[in-house]
Amino acid sequence: MAFVTGMMLIDAPASALNNAGKDETARVENAMAVKFIRTPTGPIPYVSAQAVRYWLRETLSKNDAAWAMAPTYKENENLAYPASNPIEYWDDDLFGYMRAPDSKSKDRRQKDPNYQKLTPLEEKKGKEVSITRISPFRVGTLVSLGPVKLVEDWGTMARHDGDPVLYQHQFYRATLQGLFSLNLTTAGTFFNGGRVGYRNLDENRIQIARERHLQEATVYGQPAFRLSHQDRAKRVASLIRAIGEMEGGAKLTLHYTDVTPSLIFAAVTRSGNHPFYRIVCANSNGQPAISLDALKEILKVYKDQLLSDVFVGWAKGYLDDHRQAVELLSDAERSSIKFRWGHPREAMIALAEELKQSNNKKWYD
Repeated sequence: MAFVTGMMLIDAPASALNNAGKDETARVENAMAVKFIRTPTGPIPYVSAQAVRYWLRETLSKNDAAWAMAPTYKENENLAYPASNPIEYWDDDLFGYMRAPDSKSKDRRQKDPNYQKLTPLEEKKGKEVSITRISPFRVGTLVSLGPVKLVEDWGTMARHDGDPVLYQHQFYRATLQGLFSLNLTTAGTFFNGGRVGYRNLDENRIQIARERHLQEATVYGQPAFRLSHQDRAKRVASLIRAIGEMEGGAKLTLHYTDVTPSLIFAAVTRSGNHPFYRIVCANSNGQPAISLDALKEILKVYKDQLLSDVFVGWAKGYLDDHRQAVELLSDAERSSIKFRWGHPREAMIALAEELKQSNNKKWYD
């Protein structure tokens, strides 16, 4: 059992990356609010984990020709789902799914050409069964390191005769921190047990698994089918590379922001616990700072949990003084753990290549 565990910082200099909809406290009708957490010390902007997952999906679909994206179907205003076939579709494998169709509308949807694009579900007693998959890839909410003052920005539409139309929106300057974790044991492993979250496959998908000669195994005490190590590693590597070149965000027309991480710490670990969470904090001026004491402590405490080198993606020009201090740590201060340095994109490419090596096959057990 092993996990790819990482922490990333995104520099948002004047941004509105995830919005909450209409600002009910504004003085004008046309007002948009950003998402933020209310605290006694002030608002803390955030980007939802759902948005981050969407950014990664879109990045993969545009930048990775091999990435197989599942088709989706919207059944009604409250119900939509993907093909839910992790054998064929890489995002169904790594991002998980829940496909629980409405039994009352079976005849209508089965005649819909869009529904027919999805892998069909097994039927029992005239009803389609439900299948679910817990996502091997976990991502945290991107949260500002500290409270900020939200900026209320006014704009006008004045390309017509008469009075201009006023509108208002919020933006912020912040450093957003996010965590991610990818379970290598469950990536490319598809359960067909009876427990909630472990019924990834129905009989139709089990038939596909057997036709493609997937390995049958018992994982976490549950029966499962597994892709080959080569196929599993290929999917995992694609996702890890995408983190280093992530694109996305709201309000980019007015507040264009590069959401490629400016700083990443990542490694392969024995457990899903996150060692890198507290190595970054906000200083007295609200700016990001690396806690060398925290970094040295986690390297010592988690040394037996680290299965790989620590991959450090750090863009030059970002927190250069802190970078130099980390680079100057002695071998003893790093508990003899090797750091692999590069730009965030380079670091994620290097980690992806490490995950594909045959001598690291045991990480996927």
